[in-house]
Amino acid sequence: MNLFKQISLKLKYFLGSLFYLGYAPQAFLYSRKRDCIERQFLTPPAGEGFDSPGKLLQAEPAVRGAHFYFERAELEVSFLAPDFVRVDWFPGIPPVPYGICRHDWPEVEKALEKTDEGWSVSSESLKVTVGVDGSLKWSDSAGVTLREELPPRRKNEGWVHQARLRKEESLYGLGERAAPLDLRRPKDGRLEGKYRMWNFDAAGKYGPGSDPMYICIPVYLGLHEGGSYLVFYENSFEAYFTFGEMATADFQGGGLRYYFAAGEPAQLLERYTELTGRPPLPPRWALGYHQSHWGYRTEQAVREEAQGFQSHNLPLSAIHLDIDCQVGFRAFTIDPDRFPNLGSFTQELLAQGVRFIAILNPGIKYSRQSNLFLEGQVLGGFCRLPNGELATGPVWPGWCVFPDFTNPAVRKWWSRQYQYLLDVGVAGFWHDMNEPAAFILWGDRSLPKVTQHYMEGRGGDHREAHNVYGLLQAQAAYESLRNYRSHERPFIVSRAGWAGLQRYAWTWTGDIECTWAALRQTVATVVGLGLSGIPYSGPDIGGFQGNPEAELYLRWCQMSSFLTFCRTHSSNNAEHRTPWTYGEPYLSLIREFLQLRYRLMPYFYTLAWEASQKGYPPVRPVFWRDSGDGALWGVDDAFLLGDALLVCPVLEPGARSRKVTLPKGRWYSFWDGSVMEGSQQVELEAPLERIPLLVRAGSILPVGEGELLTLHLYPPVAGTCEASVCSDAGDGYGESRLDQFLLARSEKGLELSWNQEGNYPFPYKSVRLHPHGIVVQQVCADGTEVVCQGQPVECERFQHVRISGEFKNRC
Repeated sequence: MNLFKQISLKLKYFLGSLFYLGYAPQAFLYSRKRDCIERQFLTPPAGEGFDSPGKLLQAEPAVRGAHFYFERAELEVSFLAPDFVRVDWFPGIPPVPYGICRHDWPEVEKALEKTDEGWSVSSESLKVTVGVDGSLKWSDSAGVTLREELPPRRKNEGWVHQARLRKEESLYGLGERAAPLDLRRPKDGRLEGKYRMWNFDAAGKYGPGSDPMYICIPVYLGLHEGGSYLVFYENSFEAYFTFGEMATADFQGGGLRYYFAAGEPAQLLERYTELTGRPPLPPRWALGYHQSHWGYRTEQAVREEAQGFQSHNLPLSAIHLDIDCQVGFRAFTIDPDRFPNLGSFTQELLAQGVRFIAILNPGIKYSRQSNLFLEGQVLGGFCRLPNGELATGPVWPGWCVFPDFTNPAVRKWWSRQYQYLLDVGVAGFWHDMNEPAAFILWGDRSLPKVTQHYMEGRGGDHREAHNVYGLLQAQAAYESLRNYRSHERPFIVSRAGWAGLQRYAWTWTGDIECTWAALRQTVATVVGLGLSGIPYSGPDIGGFQGNPEAELYLRWCQMSSFLTFCRTHSSNNAEHRTPWTYGEPYLSLIREFLQLRYRLMPYFYTLAWEASQKGYPPVRPVFWRDSGDGALWGVDDAFLLGDALLVCPVLEPGARSRKVTLPKGRWYSFWDGSVMEGSQQVELEAPLERIPLLVRAGSILPVGEGELLTLHLYPPVAGTCEASVCSDAGDGYGESRLDQFLLARSEKGLELSWNQEGNYPFPYKSVRLHPHGIVVQQVCADGTEVVCQGQPVECERFQHVRISGEFKNRC
C-alpha cells in the first residue's frame, strides 16, 4: 500500500471516529437517565416462586392430550400433530402469539395411561411420560428416550427449565450467534455454552464470541445417538440459555410454554415453520448480487457505481443506500437536493436490472418540525415511560421517540409511510437499529426496561416487547408492500427479529469485523440462523468495519456466492469496497463466481420455492442428510447448499488446500468431475481461483444461461434420484410451473423422465443434458436417437431419455 493511500485511510478513519464522538454527550445523558428511570420504576418481582411443582395430584384427559394438577402448579400437554406437542405450565403470563402462524391443528388420536412413573400421554409417534414430581420424559414410537426434563422451577415472575444432556449430544440454533455451530462446545474446549436472549446492537463491529446478537430466538435442535428433536419456547422475555451437563432455559418473566418436535432435522424444520410460518417466495432478483456502502450520499455516486458494474461486466441486482442518503438521518426521507430526480433515477437503474433499496430506522426525531413526529403524537403511537413521559433516546437523527409496534393501529400507521417511496420506485427496504437500539456509554443499548407497550391491548413493558420489536416492524412493512404494491413480492431486510421473522423479511449478520476469524464465524452464524427458521441471510462481504486485504475479500466473495443473501457493505470510515477495488487477478476471479451464482439461479430459485413449501433452509449443516453420523455434528467450516452442493470455503490466509469432512455417499468435484467416496476426511486443492465445491452423486443440478437450461446429471450409486426446477415470471403472483425429473441408473446406463405441473410457459428454448461419471455411447429421446458427439448432449423437449454408456466409477 502506497504512502498516500495509507494517509487517506487513516484520515478517513479519524473523521469517521469524530462522527461517532459527536453523539457522546447525548449517549452520556441517556445512559444516566435510563438508569434513573429503571431505579425508580423497576419494582422488585412480586409473588413467590417454588423449587418444584410439588406432588402430582390428579390427571385428566383434555381435547388434545391431558391436564395434570400438582400441588403448586398445573401442566397441560397438547398434541398438535402425532410428532409435535405443546406444553404449558401454569401460572405465568400467557404470551401474545406474535411468533405463531398456525392455530388450527387437526385433532390427534392419543391415549392417557397410568404408569409406574406417573402418567403417560401418547400418540402413534411420540410418548410423554409425566413423573409424579413434574419431570417429563419424551420417547419415540420405538421406545427410545429422546429427552429427559427435570421438574421446572418458578422464580417470581419467570421460570427455569432444565433437561439432562447426553455426553455426545450437540445443540444448534438460538437464532443469530457468534459461536460455533454446536452451541454446547465453544472452541476453547469447555463443555458449556451460555447465551443471552436479548436482541442486541453489536455497535460497530463484533467477532467470534460476542454475545448476545441482533436476532435471539429461543429455539434449538438437539442431536444425539438416539435421534434428534427440536424445542421452541414461546416466551419473548429476556432469558439465559446454558448448555453444559444440562440444557437450562432461565426466563426472567412470562409463562412456560414450549413446543417439542421429534424426527430428522428436515422434519423438525418443517414442523417448526408450520407453527411459526414459512418464508414467502422472494422476487427472483433478490437472489442476485447486491452492492452497498455507507457513503454514497448522491445520485451521481450511485449512478457511477452501477456504471462500474456494467463496465467491468459484473452482474448486479440491487444497490442499497445507507443513512447518508437521508435528510438528517431521518426515517422515510431521501434528500431531494442530492437525489433531485429520484423517480426517473430509479427507473434508469431498473432499466439496467438494478433495484434501489432504501434504509429505514425506527427512531423518529423528537421535533415538532417533523410531520411524522406530530402524526405519531396525535395517534398516541410512541412508547412511553410509567410516568407518562415519552420514552426518548439518542439515535442517528438525534433525540428520538419510538413507535410502539405492539399496537396494531401503530403498525397500520407505520405501513402507510412506505407508500410515497414505493411510488417513486424504491424496490425494497432494509431495517436497521430496530432491536431497538439507542446510543449509550454504558449499560443496555435499548429503551428502559420499564417502557410501556400496548401488547395488543393486554399491556406490558419492554422486558417482554424488546425481542419482538423488530419482528413487528417487519410485519408492518411487509403488509404495506404486499397491499400497496400487490403485483410485486415484498423485499425487506431486517437486522433484528424473533420467531416468525421469516414470514416477512431477510436478515444480514450485522457489523462483523474484517478478519479471517470473522469469515469463518459467518458459516456457523448463517447455518445456525437457518436451523432457527431464518432461511435468507448473509454477511457484509469483507466485514463491516475495516479494510480487508485482497485475498480475504476474494475468499469472502467466493463463500458468499453460495449464500442466499449476497451483499457487499462497509462502514463510512472504511475504504469503499467493490469487486474491482483490488484489480487483477481478483476482479476476474470474483466475476467468475458471481457469474456462476447467476447460472445457478434455477437451483437457487427452486431452493427458495422449497423453503416456501416446507421451511427447509437452502443453506444447511453438513449433517443435514446424515444426522446419525456424529463425525458431522461439529462441522462448521463447510455447508450444504440444498441437497446437491457441498460448499467448502477457504478460511485461512495463504491456504491453497483444505481438509473436508465428507458425508456418506459419492461426491464429484464440480470443477473437474473427479470422484471421491464419502464418510472420510480428504484434503482438497483450493488455489486462489476456486474453493472446493462438491456435488453429491444422485443429484440433478440445473444451470441456466439465457434461454438454455443445462441439467447436470450426477448418477446415483444405485437406484433413482429426483429433482425439481421451479419457474415463473420471477416476481408477482401469477402462474408458475414445476418441472420434475427422475433419474434412474441401471447396468446399461441412465434413464431420465420429465414430468411437469403448472401453466407457466417453459422459460427455456433448449435443454442440454450433461451426464457425469459415464462415457456416453448412445442417447434416445422419446424413442428417437439423438445425435451424440460426446458430452453434453443437446435435446429438445422430451418425456423420457435413455442414455447408454459405460460408467467410469463402479461400486
